[in-house]
Amino acid sequence: MRLSSPVPEICRFFGIIIFIYYNEHNPPHFHAVYGEERASFTISNLALMRGSLPPRAFAMVLEWAFMHRYDLQRAWDQAAENQKPDKIEPLR
Repeated sequence: MRLSSPVPEICRFFGIIIFIYYNEHNPPHFHAVYGEERASFTISNLALMRGSLPPRAFAMVLEWAFMHRYDLQRAWDQAAENQKPDKIEPLR
């Protein structure tokens, strides 16, 4: 899946794209895309809100998000204010 602006991509690793929409509904969350699969996760407890990812991609997204919860919340706050969210370091 190709993402184009104005969808702010905040990270990309191992073929996974992470982004947050501007002016998105609550609760604070982020989106992950891997191939044709997509999922949304809450930032506060990393719960799956909607969608699905292959098991390995799912695990990598959760590992990355756990390490970057503070950064994700900051990116959410920036996007909520129509500011371009900061990029977040990828999983290595």
